[in-house]
Amino acid sequence: MNGKLSDGLVGSLVGGRYRVAARLAMGGMATVYLATDTNLDRDVALKVLHPHLSQDPSFAERLEQEAKAAARLSHPHVVSVLDRGHDGDVFYLVMEYVPGRNLRELLDEHGPLAPRQALALIDAVVDGLAAAHAAGLVHRDIKPENVLLGDSGQIKVADFGLARAVTTSTTSGVTMGTVAYIAPELVQRSGGDERSDLYSVGIMLYELLTGHQPYRGDLPVQVAMQHATRDVPPPSDLVPGLSPELDELVQWACAREPEDRPVDAEALLGEIRHIRTHLSDAQLDLHSAQTQHIPYPQRGHTEMLPSGRTEVIAAAPHPQHTSVIPAGTAPTAREQRRRDREAARRSAAAAATPTRTLGPGRSRRRGAVWAAVIVVLALVAALAGWFFGVGPGAAATVPPVKDLTVDQARPLFDQAGLSFSTQDVFDDAVTAGLIVNSTPAPGTQIRKFQGVSVLVSKGPQLFPLEDLRGKSLDDAKAAITAAKDTVGAVKEAYDDTVPAGIILAQDPGPGTSLRHGSTVALTVSKGPQPIPVPRVVGMPQSQALAALRAAGLDPQVSSDEVNDRTVPKGAVAAQDPAPGATLTKGGAVTLTMSKGPKMVHVPSFVGKQVGQATDELKRLGFDVRVENILGGFFGTVRAQDPVDKDVPEGSVVTLTVV
Repeated sequence: MNGKLSDGLVGSLVGGRYRVAARLAMGGMATVYLATDTNLDRDVALKVLHPHLSQDPSFAERLEQEAKAAARLSHPHVVSVLDRGHDGDVFYLVMEYVPGRNLRELLDEHGPLAPRQALALIDAVVDGLAAAHAAGLVHRDIKPENVLLGDSGQIKVADFGLARAVTTSTTSGVTMGTVAYIAPELVQRSGGDERSDLYSVGIMLYELLTGHQPYRGDLPVQVAMQHATRDVPPPSDLVPGLSPELDELVQWACAREPEDRPVDAEALLGEIRHIRTHLSDAQLDLHSAQTQHIPYPQRGHTEMLPSGRTEVIAAAPHPQHTSVIPAGTAPTAREQRRRDREAARRSAAAAATPTRTLGPGRSRRRGAVWAAVIVVLALVAALAGWFFGVGPGAAATVPPVKDLTVDQARPLFDQAGLSFSTQDVFDDAVTAGLIVNSTPAPGTQIRKFQGVSVLVSKGPQLFPLEDLRGKSLDDAKAAITAAKDTVGAVKEAYDDTVPAGIILAQDPGPGTSLRHGSTVALTVSKGPQPIPVPRVVGMPQSQALAALRAAGLDPQVSSDEVNDRTVPKGAVAAQDPAPGATLTKGGAVTLTMSKGPKMVHVPSFVGKQVGQATDELKRLGFDVRVENILGGFFGTVRAQDPVDKDVPEGSVVTLTVV
């Protein structure tokens, strides 16, 4: 084979014989392809099983046996199995190709059918089942998806043989079948027989008549438990006007106990045909104006109208007019079955009656035996009456116990005569210790021996909160959302060690147990807090160092000192950064210390002209003050102060001029 189990299979040759043309459908067990049998030049349906089904070493052997059994079955209402085999690790079945659609597609498109159409479809399905059951084949997965409606009017049941092979290969205790149509015995115990198929047919008939399945639930197990614990309601509850015979037919096929169903498919088929023959046209065509006619099988033949529509052909001839028979002379289907069973019992009793006269001794002994039998039967009847009347088999209603404690619920179960078991479950809405629900649900009618499972809340399930510190804000928010919690307030704070934008703190803290939906607040770092540099110029060195350290900064004294006219020696002449700049904690501030003002020698200008003296002193960096005597008529320096000594640069030199 030059392909794999995927869409890549299209175009490949499987088993050296079957050329795959297109993929038709994919289901839980297999993928169906349209293929051409290159040996016989005909279209076939190639069902390629999913790989997990072939992992059981004995699966191939079981598939071989079931496929052979199905291949021996030839019936106009059963899809024929033509071949089987495997190509490498791919197991496949080759089946008759029926172009058209399945019953599920018809229901999805048109909704409920008229009784005439529904009975015609079920007639064909049960006819095929009867042939299969006679051949020893049980389907185990009857559902609308497995009923094919051919373009030429054929109605065929598909997948005989496959369900049983797959069921046998699954884990022990797992039942086969779609849960919406599963028989109660397959829910409560393993196995099942032909009557399990009849239950599924009854559910399917209910859906054909009403457009709905009788049971629904959020989980498959809820639907399965309803099959096991409830009686299927009459379809007339949803479709007023349906005949009582149809209600009885559905409820007979869907009886919870297999013994209460038709003994086999032939019995059910006979009842279906009896109803089809005896219902009036008005009863058979109820709501037919709202539905589309579908192929109506009759001995495997369907007649097509030239217009392209499919004409409904009666399964058996009956008068166009149905007269009303008095109620006392026309037994219902249920009454007729009851009369048949009574007749069978009378026949059995007649067979047990002696046909010749016995001798006195033997007659007395026989009389004693019969008396004992009667006593035993009376005891059995009394025991049965007790069992189903007031004993464990009596009917009881599951009490409403939601939001009660187990101790509060116990008297209610005792009063109803029901036993119960408890199972602890997490629940966000119900307080710990209170009952969440029960299975079966409150109000359900059950037998006392069945018991009830009570779900007791453990309160909300708690989950440890992740440590979000060190994450970025976006990552922390994503983690909170992934944990099904809510992001709360986000604050910012300075921190000397955590970089800006990183989570610094969380509330609640890491490891705190929270229920889903809790709010988590975050604190995000803004990085180290900025510190304004204080002004220390002019301060003595020790005072400047203390001020900078108190501000959280690191003062450093430069080895270079400078002269400064205004700053005394030993004080700070300059700082870097300048006052008002910002640093983070521990930032360095460099201090340059003052050597005091520069000392300059003042030469003597006595006897010199005042102009010359003034210019020279200013060049040397002194301030000059001139005091004139007699108006300084001669312009000659008579005296100066200071004179001929070292003084600080910028000092004032006084010149006395005459």
